[in-house]
Formats: sequence, C-alpha cells, structure tokens
Amino acid sequence: MHHQYGLPPSGRRPASLVSMNSNKVHSMILKHRNTLAPVLAFTLCALAFVPQPRAAAQIIAPKVNKNLYSETSNPTADIAAAVAQARREHKRIILDFGGNWCGDCQLLDIYYHQSPNAELLAKHFIVVHINIGHMDKNVDVAKKYNVPITKGVPALAVIDAHGNLLYSEREKEFEHTSPEAITAFLNRWKA
Repeated sequence: MHHQYGLPPSGRRPASLVSMNSNKVHSMILKHRNTLAPVLAFTLCALAFVPQPRAAAQIIAPKVNKNLYSETSNPTADIAAAVAQARREHKRIILDFGGNWCGDCQLLDIYYHQSPNAELLAKHFIVVHINIGHMDKNVDVAKKYNVPITKGVPALAVIDAHGNLLYSEREKEFEHTSPEAITAFLNRWKA
C-alpha cells in the first residue's frame, strides 16, 4: 500500500533539493555560486565577531564586617589619633556612630567600599567607627559632636583636622541610604 499523507492532491512530491537528482543540484550550485559564495563568506565572517556566550557573571556578596564597631576601643583616643593623622595628611574625619547589630550600618560600610566612594574616602577622609552599643555606649561622645543617636543609626559627623565640628547628622540621613547619596555626601564634605 502506498501512503500519500502530506502529499499534494496530485499525489506527486514537489520538487526539492532532496528529491532532485545530483545533476540538477550540481547545476543549480554552479549557476548560483557567484551569489552563494559572498553570502557564505559574509555569514562566516559575521559569526566570527558575534560575542560568544559567557558563563553567568559571578555575583560576589559584599563582606559584612561583624566587628565594624569595636566594643573595646576608646573613641576619645581614636578621635585624637585620627585628628593627628588628618593634620599630617590634610584630611577630614568622619565619625561613624553605629553598632554591629545594625543592618544599615553594615550597608553604609559596604557603600564606603564601592567606587567612587572608596577612592573619595581614601583621598579625603579618615573614618572612625564609634560603637554605641544598644544606644547605651559612648553617648557622651555622640553628645559632644551633636549626633542624636537616639533617632537611629548609622549617624555621622564630620570634623576637620583640628577637631572642629563641620557637620552632624540631624534626622537619620544615612538610614536606608544609597551609594549615590554617600558619594554626594563625601563630595560635599571632602577636604
């Protein structure tokens, strides 16, 4: 029995390269070789410049510093050392009040390490991290620099190379911040 499924009503197969005899195929290639050769060459050249698929970019999770705010440091001594260094290096000092438990404080530190913030900090600032515990440590230091830590952390102050207060945060400006906001802040207060 002869199956004609998919064939036209005439029952005959349409002409195709597969069903043509080799002489017809050969003559067709010869006839169109001047057209086919440049198209084939162009296609091969174009494929050479197509970017090859790469493996998915590796996502590097930022490293959280679990001891960002030292529980044993003396902030008065740390600030005095930063003032001396700032005088030598012609920089300003950022007093960063926070706690190791504070997610926004950790995020701020991550933003500090991103470009262009890392470069701005290295060139113009010395950062002193001051541990506020659970709003019960170094409260006197925060008060001295007019930083209202009771409104939330992170909370920042900027002092010059002589220890003079230039800026103190008022209304939780760095809670839920962005890298761009940190860049603007650093550019505003750089030495």
